[in-house]
Amino acid sequence: MTSTDSAAQKAPAKDPWDLPDVSGLVVGVLGGTGPQGKGLAYRLARAGQRVIVGSRAAERAEAAAAELGHGVEGADNAETARRSDVVIVAVPWDGHGETLQSLRGELAGKLVVDCVNPLGFDKKGAYALKPEEGSAAEQAAALLPDSRVTAAFHHLSAVLLQDPEIAEIDTDVMVLGEARADVETVQALAGRIPGMRGIFAGRLRNAHQVESLVANIISVNRRYKAHAGLRVTDV
Repeated sequence: MTSTDSAAQKAPAKDPWDLPDVSGLVVGVLGGTGPQGKGLAYRLARAGQRVIVGSRAAERAEAAAAELGHGVEGADNAETARRSDVVIVAVPWDGHGETLQSLRGELAGKLVVDCVNPLGFDKKGAYALKPEEGSAAEQAAALLPDSRVTAAFHHLSAVLLQDPEIAEIDTDVMVLGEARADVETVQALAGRIPGMRGIFAGRLRNAHQVESLVANIISVNRRYKAHAGLRVTDV
């Protein structure tokens, strides 16, 4: 057999837009009572996903779920993690490490999607912080060795996500991770939301610059009184 024959018999490259069916997955949102978490929970549930919002206090989560409707359930963070197939981490940066460390057991074996942006603020505006591990996502991976950690949903406007009058969210979502199957699952979840696409953007070592870009977007929004998003061209 020649090298030409061998090449001809190779399987065709996988279509990067051939994504899995994720409609049956249960999505938990840690920090689901905050603006970003609540907005993501609302959009996913509105698209038909089964969603559980989590909070340190179950009562607070249940109140947020009732407000969101669309079948959203509320529970404390531990129960949310246990009952979910995919867990989105949308907690404040200053509670990120402590929250994940406390849920290490409940998150074992789960697909974790970190969307936390380590930011500081001063009189000049927002600026990026760099965690010791390199990024919030890498911190999550270090704290959750038995979970499959990805990073996504960083650049979304909580205002637009929560606005019921807006039918589509015109943006792309950069998705980072180590395993292609996990990244594609998150891409598919993003694609459930009308107007949104999930785009593979590298491995977790590249998460810092994706998280940091939020500081620039905040500056754009303040100058132009906007709710800016991102589009990746030519893909």
